[in-house]
Amino acid sequence: MTNFLKTEGQEQRLCPEYPTRRTLCSSDRGCKKGWMDPQSKGIQTGRCVVYEGNRKTCEVSAWCPIEAVGEAPRPALLNSAENFTVLIKNNIDFPGHNYTTRNILPGLNITCTFHKTQNPQCPIFRLGDIFRETGDNFSDVAIQGGIMGIEIYWDCNLDRWFHHCRPKYSFRRLDDKTTNVSLYPGYNFRYAKYYKENNVEKRTLIKVFGIRFDILVFGTTLKYVSFVDESHIRMVNQKLLGRSLQDVKGQEVPRPAMDFTDLSKLPLALHDPPPIPGQPGEMQPLREEATPRSRDSPVWCQCGSCLPSQLPKSHRCLEELCCRKKPGACITTSELFRKLVLSRHVLQFLLLYQEPLLALDVDSTNSRLRHCAYRCYATWRFGSQDMADFAILPSCCRWRIRKEFPKSEGQYSGFKSPY
Repeated sequence: MTNFLKTEGQEQRLCPEYPTRRTLCSSDRGCKKGWMDPQSKGIQTGRCVVYEGNRKTCEVSAWCPIEAVGEAPRPALLNSAENFTVLIKNNIDFPGHNYTTRNILPGLNITCTFHKTQNPQCPIFRLGDIFRETGDNFSDVAIQGGIMGIEIYWDCNLDRWFHHCRPKYSFRRLDDKTTNVSLYPGYNFRYAKYYKENNVEKRTLIKVFGIRFDILVFGTTLKYVSFVDESHIRMVNQKLLGRSLQDVKGQEVPRPAMDFTDLSKLPLALHDPPPIPGQPGEMQPLREEATPRSRDSPVWCQCGSCLPSQLPKSHRCLEELCCRKKPGACITTSELFRKLVLSRHVLQFLLLYQEPLLALDVDSTNSRLRHCAYRCYATWRFGSQDMADFAILPSCCRWRIRKEFPKSEGQYSGFKSPY
């Protein structure tokens, strides 16, 4: 509530309507007994009575005296509401990922106030600041009220190795603020306080002008997939998922400058220790012949190296993805995959580059190397970090990385939420 008008001492009886073009009359013939205009305050009795001075209006059976059509006070009576704050609690659920979270983070400082750049995660909003974001002045809006849309956009990446899910807030004025055009500008509503006086039921009618908040929540979990035998990347909206990722068409997105069409020409700046005897010493392009199909390879696999998902049946579609769209050699057979994704020396270097004092103990080494290998593959195949952050790795690549850096015990988390 920011402003209000009161009509006090109303009781149920007969009285003249408030003068308007529809209610003015000169005789009883101008009034119709039993008639109730949609904009009137009561039922007409059929009599034309004096309202004030020489003006006459149709008599009605209603709560009297009739509410006057008056202008909202200027400035608004509760103009100080500009400094009030509103706390928004928003819970969201991505059922396809079995993931639920909310916008209030653990350890929230309850004295914080939202600021677009300095404190963008704070869910406590000062009313004046909200309207300032939309280019409005709260003092002006407070007079006749308004409707403010608070948009909460959840742009989430729920992959275990790239997990990120935080809300972004924005604001939008929803009501028509052009008062000379709108028939009923702003936002208002009425309520009454009832009481008895001398055993007669009476009420005070209050017309309230205020701010209504519409909370608009949007969520998306866009994903990118890449096939070694295609020149483009596919953008997949998770809302459309319900079948194997291998079969989802998606939207074609241009691949970054580096391509996979000729691996032998790609430079390799990182150097491994001397090659192990018996292994090829030079980088070789992807073999033309198909990889022998594994006995456990599922029907949707095109390279022969994929394995069935360990996720529940309802979530398996998230991991049913091969490195190829059509039958052919698996990307994991290329020398470049070994050097860029599986090289323990390279992965340790990257981990220590990010955390120079990192202690690569025996228990955590494989886990760290495995997730670093996931990131290396995504960055290599998708080029742009924005795409890599939302990339889904093919089954064959994930299982080859897991074979190189196995988990000591338990089930791999796959695409399930870490929480």
